[in-house]
Amino acid sequence: MQMTSKTLIEVSQFTWPKGFSADSTHAGFKPDQDDMGWLYSSTPANAAGVYTTNQFQAAPTKLTKQTINLAHQLQAVVMNSGNANSCNGAQGETDALMMQKMTADRLQIDPQLVGIASTGVIGEPLPMDKIKAGISQLKLTQNVGVTKAILTTDTHPKTMTVKCLIDGQEVTTTGFCKGSGMIHPNMATMLGFVTTDAAIAGGDLQQLLSTTVDETFNQITVDGDTSTNDMVVVMANGAAENQPLTKADPDYLTFAAAFKQVLTHLAQEIAGDGEGASKLVEVNVSGAYNHLEGQQVAKAIVGSNLVKAMIFGEDGNWGRIMQAIGQTTAHVDLNGVSVAINDLQLVYNSLGTGIDDDKVAATLKQNKVVIDVDLHAGKASGTAWGCDLTYQYVQINASYRS
Repeated sequence: MQMTSKTLIEVSQFTWPKGFSADSTHAGFKPDQDDMGWLYSSTPANAAGVYTTNQFQAAPTKLTKQTINLAHQLQAVVMNSGNANSCNGAQGETDALMMQKMTADRLQIDPQLVGIASTGVIGEPLPMDKIKAGISQLKLTQNVGVTKAILTTDTHPKTMTVKCLIDGQEVTTTGFCKGSGMIHPNMATMLGFVTTDAAIAGGDLQQLLSTTVDETFNQITVDGDTSTNDMVVVMANGAAENQPLTKADPDYLTFAAAFKQVLTHLAQEIAGDGEGASKLVEVNVSGAYNHLEGQQVAKAIVGSNLVKAMIFGEDGNWGRIMQAIGQTTAHVDLNGVSVAINDLQLVYNSLGTGIDDDKVAATLKQNKVVIDVDLHAGKASGTAWGCDLTYQYVQINASYRS
């Protein structure tokens, strides 16, 4: 792609940024598909991460956080699915360290430049023979198998590549993630990995990631449950050879917009691929007292099981949306709330419009349902994403280990 000053940001076919390699392999955690993989940068990359707030934070998550916090640098991340290495006590922490060291030895780099990530069943010991075998099989390639190797109950890989023009140089930012159930983020509840060849300092990268996660991954919910393992990690190796970005740089906003575009797409992909989901739900709140309250109300609506069931049942029972709004502590004009679904006005001035139920049922059959709410309490806004609640969600989670 030839970029010009008129096309500062473009979505691209999935590709790894300059200087990055990846691979995947079948280590035996799953019956017949790849279940281990890694990312590698030819040079140490500036790194940042956000992590689950679940009190039972898994050993791989804690170790990666400690590793990144040393100097905000990583050169590789190794990952497995099928076993979370969570709630395994001291042995789990020992196994995480060994997984880190095995990877470092294989790549001939410092262990303190290696992050690790695990996802799968909680409370089962990590089979180190499989970890060792898997790491020994991984190579430095350009294949994209790692985007599938991390999946659990996901129905498809979730990927995104965006290119932008920074300091006259083409910069590539690529992300992929897994997440389908146990999704109710507070500083991430999934595994997400973002690579970029941009040059940007680790501290600025951390601030950008934290701010962007608040606007994207932290605004999705599938089931209200927060995982023990999840995190989002970003690596920036500077291979694009742009002048190192700072917040004062005029190109910083371009990079930040491209970065947010990647994370927004991945967040929406997770919401739409919720376990058993048949519909992506987007809630846009306007007229909020402030942005925080706009975000709060949007997430309350999209996270309400009554609203989710209403959407699955294709029933225009708008009272369920009103109760979700009312359960928050946000400022609301109690006589001025408006609600629309896919541009059909259901509520005006907090009263039903009497719209035909068949029209609402018909629009709720669409794969994407957009709920617009005006609180008439200010000028701020907020957005959140989620999915409907189906019978299949219960079936999947009733037999997760089988």
